[in-house]
Amino acid sequence: MTENSDPYGNAIAERVNGILKYEFGLIDIFEDFKNLSQQLDQSIYYYNNVRPYFSLNYNIPSQVHMKNNVKLKTYKKQNQNRKIPTLI
Repeated sequence: MTENSDPYGNAIAERVNGILKYEFGLIDIFEDFKNLSQQLDQSIYYYNNVRPYFSLNYNIPSQVHMKNNVKLKTYKKQNQNRKIPTLI
């Protein structure tokens, strides 16, 4: 899900996918698309409107999005422009 194959750029997407799969049971096999769709809708609603997150100071995403002065955490590597020495 990143353009330059940087795992740090993909960390947030991987975290969300892991939560949806393992906490909400979306890794299971479903009888049909309707059941999968219902479970997916419920999981996304719960993820955004019910489940508190440590990284959001135990707030839920929908609360945080309503605030004006939110300080967001960043998970990008520091010194991305630094050149890494190449071994010969």
